[in-house]
Amino acid sequence: MKIRVERDGLADAVAWVARSLPSRPPVPVLGGILLDAGESSDGLTISGFDYEVSATVGVAATIADPGRTLVSGRLLADITKSLPAQPVEILVDGARVSITCGSAKFSLPTMPVEDYPQLPAMPPHAGELTGEVFGLAVSQVAVAAGKDDTLPMLTGVRVEIAGDKLTLVATDRFRLAMREFTWQPDESLTSQGELAVLVPARTLAEAAKALGTSGNKVELALAPGDGLIGLSGSGRRTTSRLLDTEFPRYRQLLPSEQSARAIVEVSSLVEAIKRVSLVAERGTQVRLEFSDGGLRLAAGGDDEGSAEEELSVDYDGEPVTIAFNPSFLQEGLGALHSDRAELSFTTPSRPALIKPVGDDGTVTPGYLHLLMPVRLPG
Repeated sequence: MKIRVERDGLADAVAWVARSLPSRPPVPVLGGILLDAGESSDGLTISGFDYEVSATVGVAATIADPGRTLVSGRLLADITKSLPAQPVEILVDGARVSITCGSAKFSLPTMPVEDYPQLPAMPPHAGELTGEVFGLAVSQVAVAAGKDDTLPMLTGVRVEIAGDKLTLVATDRFRLAMREFTWQPDESLTSQGELAVLVPARTLAEAAKALGTSGNKVELALAPGDGLIGLSGSGRRTTSRLLDTEFPRYRQLLPSEQSARAIVEVSSLVEAIKRVSLVAERGTQVRLEFSDGGLRLAAGGDDEGSAEEELSVDYDGEPVTIAFNPSFLQEGLGALHSDRAELSFTTPSRPALIKPVGDDGTVTPGYLHLLMPVRLPG
């Protein structure tokens, strides 16, 4: 194989594929990146696959000699991002591949291509999403997904499809995020009625970062019976195994009523949380004391120091004191992508809801972030 390719396109493509590779592959070839310059192809196809997630992207290239080669994905990513801004020549000679860019030259051992698994085909097309909406929705929800692999049902994002409405939900038991939006489903999918699948949150978040750009269309492909989901757009495509586990019955957690609500300026509240939580031991809790027209934030105690700060808020309800993990509260407020937020409560021991508020002072529908409070001492 002998090809010539632009450095930026190569580095970007390799970096995206490398992010889907396992950090500790069970066998070495699953940590490799496949470079395929086929005779019938207009360029170079870069792929990665570990039997769970696949990622494929095409890059324009001048092909002198077609061929395929497999090299270490992490190493290739580190090399390509460090190359100077000049065209890159890739040459495979026997069991080694040389990468030349300007005065820089690398020689890497190849892996046996014949041992590499066949890349999965895309599942049947299910519909289209607006890239910008998809990217924002996934970022708003994935923040609440769990990271403990011993609880796999919490490491995914539940994707619910009901006609032209798509709902994304994630929870780690301490918080829950839900986003609803419209999309364009295929008629073949709508005829099946409502359906729900559980997608690994990390995989969905990486796909959303790459595909969820303004002006881009994202195609969703789905084969629930085969346990597979696919996403594609902008010359990139990825597939992932679905999580075969039951997602918690989350709707029963959503409060059906509220006894108090506050409208807050997000940036002011986030900055205040950062300041007062400096004295919170290991970020244990920050207390929010709401009363008519005011919010007092407090953290710490006599042993480790204490801090407090007051903010003006639009508050409706009886005075209430409620405590949260400061990191979770900040991330929930940041996920709103709104200048103002509504915080609503029932009691200090029940979940609170955070919702975005528009310029007209009303709640913007479609997104909510549920946060479990921290038990107050005493």
